[in-house]
Amino acid sequence: MPNSAKFWDKTAEKYSKSPIKNMDAYNQTMDRAKAHLSNEDSVLEIGCGTGSTALLLADSVKHITASDISANMIEIAQSKANDQGIKNTSFVQADVFSDTLAPGSFDVITAFNVLHLVEDFPAVVRRINALLKPGGLLISKTPCLAAQTRLWSIPLYILGKLRVVPYVNCLQFDKLEVTISGGGFQLTEVGQYPASSMSRFLVATKV
Repeated sequence: MPNSAKFWDKTAEKYSKSPIKNMDAYNQTMDRAKAHLSNEDSVLEIGCGTGSTALLLADSVKHITASDISANMIEIAQSKANDQGIKNTSFVQADVFSDTLAPGSFDVITAFNVLHLVEDFPAVVRRINALLKPGGLLISKTPCLAAQTRLWSIPLYILGKLRVVPYVNCLQFDKLEVTISGGGFQLTEVGQYPASSMSRFLVATKV
């Protein structure tokens, strides 16, 4: 984990300036996420990066705790919140297993473009379940790269283990869904934006 944090610290500034590649798909994803949020919700975002999504969703919820393993990402995100005058966000450097995140504290947990970067995916799903209140929601969008990166899966695995690049799990749609269901969730919405996307949008309810 520390080496991954160093990688993202180094890329934070460049990342913050990178435009979203498919704005229509991003807006569709945000619209679907907002449809499941209310102004009474306490939300945790895992892997918030430089905070753009947390700040976009902030007016739809009571409070967002936006977390990332990179201190530089968090610094940039907090600066954005200050510039935009958004008060109901807290940006914290933490991973999902941090002791600062109390079990049963959140109505909703969001995880956009991050679950394929965790090494023990089932353990992370179980931890997310534990952090949610009864009946809480997981809202996620996850690249499932198994089909389009088949030739790269072994090099990516090796480079990840060597910490040259962050670990990447080349997931398949069915493995993603089975793992989340097996972690104590019931899937309530599944989608792809656009339909040809290799990223799966999921909403799952803690059971």
